[in-house]
Amino acid sequence: MTKEERHQKELEKLTRMLYYESELYQKGCLSIAGVDEVGRGPLAGPVVAAAVVLPQDCSILGIDDSKKLSEQKREFLYDEILKDCIAFGIGLVDNETIDRINILEATKLAMSEAIENAASSCNIEHVLIDALTLKDCRLPQTGIVKGDSKSLSIAAASIIAKVHRDRLMRGWNDIYPGYGFDRNKGYGTAEHYEGLRCLGLTPIHRRSFLRNL
Repeated sequence: MTKEERHQKELEKLTRMLYYESELYQKGCLSIAGVDEVGRGPLAGPVVAAAVVLPQDCSILGIDDSKKLSEQKREFLYDEILKDCIAFGIGLVDNETIDRINILEATKLAMSEAIENAASSCNIEHVLIDALTLKDCRLPQTGIVKGDSKSLSIAAASIIAKVHRDRLMRGWNDIYPGYGFDRNKGYGTAEHYEGLRCLGLTPIHRRSFLRNL
């Protein structure tokens, strides 16, 4: 595939991923927040959500579900999104709260916090959320199954949340070496389980995920 063909393919993908946003723009909603989370499955660390409001003329190429992108590509797009976005917010719920209220409720709480933080600098008119809807959110909202691969705003939020959480976990690796947090980001890899076997739990581990240890 030539460079021109790759560029054209990226433009076509950008248009496809703006489908939900375009529908809302046509109805007069110009300030749309995409919301996604990362970190529901790990054994350690927080669940992190992001809300991102992109400009109507956003032309950043390559935005996609963060899971489909390399770490280098995510880091590049993270900077591009933050430079171009109208507003963004981060929501974070720590492992102790996850243990207390369960991971689904913690995810919703992180998303609500992200929306609230983004709304502090922008009058959000509609929220597009990956898979979920939030009962406590008073804004009009649309839950989109696999939204991080269908909506540009949600995909952008997935990248912001992923990079933010990955950076946190690399920091925790310096404090709690031996678990491979810089590589596994808290997920249950063989290296992580070996660390648990040899060193036990850290203060950032989710006890409710590790009851059998």
